[in-house]
Amino acid sequence: MTTVSERPDAPAIEEPPDTGAADPGDRHRLTALQGLAALSLDAMASVAYGPEAIVLVLATAGGYGLGFTLPVTLAIAALLAVLVASYRQVIAAFPDGGGSYAAAKTHLGRRSGLVAAASLVLDYVLNVAVAVTAGVAALTSAFPELYGDRVALCLGVLVVITAVNLRGIVDSARVFIAPTAVFVGAILTMVTVGLFRDGPVSTEAAQGHASVLSDNATTVGALLLLKAFASGCSALTGVEAIANAVPSFRTPRVKRAQHAEVALGALLGVMLIGLSVLISRFGLQPVEGVTVLAQLTDASLGHNWAFYVVQFATMILLALSANTSFGGLPVLMSLLARDNYLPHVFALKADRQVHRHGVIALAVAGAGLLVFSGGDTNTLVPLFAIGVFVGFTLCQTGMVIHWRKAGKPAKAFLNGFGAVLTGISAVVVTATKFTEGAWLIVLALPAIVAVFEVVHRAYGRIGADLGLGRVPEPPHRDHSLVIVPVSGLSRLTCEALNAAVSLGDEVRAVTVTYDDVEDRAAAQSLRRDWELWGPGVDLVELPSKARTVGRPVAEYVRKVYQYHPGTRVTVLIPEVEPAHLWQRLLQNQRGAVLAHAVRRDTDAVICRLRFRLAARR
Repeated sequence: MTTVSERPDAPAIEEPPDTGAADPGDRHRLTALQGLAALSLDAMASVAYGPEAIVLVLATAGGYGLGFTLPVTLAIAALLAVLVASYRQVIAAFPDGGGSYAAAKTHLGRRSGLVAAASLVLDYVLNVAVAVTAGVAALTSAFPELYGDRVALCLGVLVVITAVNLRGIVDSARVFIAPTAVFVGAILTMVTVGLFRDGPVSTEAAQGHASVLSDNATTVGALLLLKAFASGCSALTGVEAIANAVPSFRTPRVKRAQHAEVALGALLGVMLIGLSVLISRFGLQPVEGVTVLAQLTDASLGHNWAFYVVQFATMILLALSANTSFGGLPVLMSLLARDNYLPHVFALKADRQVHRHGVIALAVAGAGLLVFSGGDTNTLVPLFAIGVFVGFTLCQTGMVIHWRKAGKPAKAFLNGFGAVLTGISAVVVTATKFTEGAWLIVLALPAIVAVFEVVHRAYGRIGADLGLGRVPEPPHRDHSLVIVPVSGLSRLTCEALNAAVSLGDEVRAVTVTYDDVEDRAAAQSLRRDWELWGPGVDLVELPSKARTVGRPVAEYVRKVYQYHPGTRVTVLIPEVEPAHLWQRLLQNQRGAVLAHAVRRDTDAVICRLRFRLAARR
């Protein structure tokens, strides 16, 4: 059977249809609860910075502007409901995963699908860097002496998350269920307790910190509210992750993924609205150096052990929210590889249903961003969330077409309304953050799409050269010649010739000789021993002025093709495989050098015969 690695132009194997039957690989896939823990950490953790983003924008209008926190949050919650409903339908329509990419490609065309995919790739990579730096920032705020080591700490956290995901998404989900439950429970407890407070029980966390309310308060206009809405929409990042990773769920995959999506929307909506209600109830004013969430915890639960539990849970979840990217991006990359827009190696799975190459690629990209930013969250935040709004808009626009074709105008209107909102948010966020670094995203999006196109064209050329889609000519037998490079007589030589005479019609042994006194003596000795052995195979000497092995053998193969053009030539290279891995350092790697030279300069088939040495006790 031909594999993906053997046919680089062939599409990857698709996921089987979701029939609801038991799947032997289900033990390495997610339940709805595990999917919520593995794929929603980004969205869950966004409650730590989403409400704060709204408050900081409205603070420019003074205390009066802060009064619009709840209305803006309700608008975001309404958009969240639209997105959850939309992605629930995307899950059913595209059970092979892909989310925005699949919806845009199917209903808006190939190029729109690639833009959606590029936006998701950017968002996932940035999410890894932002999540890790935010978590480490919370740690260094509690322990300032660690601030100088923040880059090393960030890389350490990334290594841990990568290692967990390389063991499988189910293992990562099991690891992250507990911190997710603690965080959600702590936020819901804080909101519930706060609703029964007439006023803040403590303001110790904010004492001694300067207020960020503007002295020259602006008026509350449509532009300010729109900017606050766009900034608060950063809380919606990660909503699409479950739809992107439907194949990671157990059967019935669609139902489990839909349940996880609805649960995510419900929890996120309740937390966002609850926190905004508390902001208005306590008349909170943002201050420098203390997060809004910390102030709310202080006001609701007091400055005691509960305060530190919430802060510690927030720190852990922020760091671990990078796991959302590890759950979603490798699946998306596998779909892009299936469609010939990425190397097919990203479509391969390990035993635990892990797209390891995608996981490693994400880790490398994330590490590069961490080093580039110096572990500073503020360097990365202006770039964050822009890509996901592009994906949201394209996805919902595609679903409008989907519902219109299905004759369901009400659902089409709902998705169209969501597309307008997310499209406006994308424009506003890009415009307001353009000079802060968002211009990099504007350049990166088309660059990534261009890479996809280059890969696709390369696979197209390979497919044309291989004649894919056309019936080939019947196979026929040519005269075959097997060439065996040798340097002396040994069991390795004997095994190589045994294999060669079994493979070809004609076998020739070749040895490279040099014009030195010692080398001439060695060549004469080999010739004498060969005649005494008499294996029935001719030994051809290839004189060489340069001390190289590959070039003389390659030139000999070219001469064979020149004088016998119909011959199939195989170069069989015998090599020793040591019993212990460290013993490979003792080898001269002549076989690898020879194989490279022949492969580069000729069309001969390369066959590397490994002779295993037995381990000695």
